[in-house]
Amino acid sequence: MKSRSEKPRPPFRFRLDAVTGVPVYRQIIDQVRGALATGALMAGDQLPTVRQLAVDLAINPNTVMRAYRELELSGLIETQQGSGTFIGEGRLRNADAERERQLNQIVEETIARAGASGFSLDELIAALRAAKERVRKERS
Repeated sequence: MKSRSEKPRPPFRFRLDAVTGVPVYRQIIDQVRGALATGALMAGDQLPTVRQLAVDLAINPNTVMRAYRELELSGLIETQQGSGTFIGEGRLRNADAERERQLNQIVEETIARAGASGFSLDELIAALRAAKERVRKERS
């Protein structure tokens, strides 16, 4: 994928999971949203053409069209006739909000799972701090 962004990043790759039971068009939508939230895709990045993504994923082009249509209706992508399909320039603030929403969801689910397993919030926080230190040491 081409990018109109300034700093080069590895190209984003779509992947399908046939085991989950999630419809393919929904997987494409979720991957674009997730990539925006993590910074793997940014405003101005070009997505593959409908035909190219359909070939890459070995799926019907109508499936890609459905995903792109929903993404466009939600304002995440913009199609520019003759140029391609791009992550919308105005989505940067919303991507930050989506990223925060995803993190909050992860935190709330983690707190709930820890509580259901009998751990207190203080124990969870201590475990997170310990994990943070382990990761920091592994990376240095």
